[in-house]
Amino acid sequence: MELWMYFIIVAIIAIVIEIFSPTLFCINFAFAGIITAIVSIFWGDVYNLCILFLFLSIFSILIIKPILSKLLKKESHADFNAQYIGKIVKSIEPITESSGAVTIYEENWQARIKAGAEEIPAGCDVKIISNDSLILYVEKI
Repeated sequence: MELWMYFIIVAIIAIVIEIFSPTLFCINFAFAGIITAIVSIFWGDVYNLCILFLFLSIFSILIIKPILSKLLKKESHADFNAQYIGKIVKSIEPITESSGAVTIYEENWQARIKAGAEEIPAGCDVKIISNDSLILYVEKI
């Protein structure tokens, strides 16, 4: 079997693992495997190719992974805003600055009011105005 095929096999295994555990970790090895496979077509020194694979893996983990993580986080945050922000939901518990809950799409979410806003009793319709991670900020309508 040709040397480049080994690196392609490593890349395929890394992609399969990434599919089943989407952590953006194994994709770094897939990237390194593909680049090393391409280089190995022209350069056949196994020792240097392994060093190249190691260097590309570390480079990808330290440089590319944080960039991808930021891009995907922004994208998922935008999806959240498009789906929830501005929706009218029902409060299921009294909502204060430190506690409360609403139900949206048959799911219960923690909810809060902004500082200085009037407490919202249970059973009221509220509008989602923003979020902070898994906490929704709402206002009475």
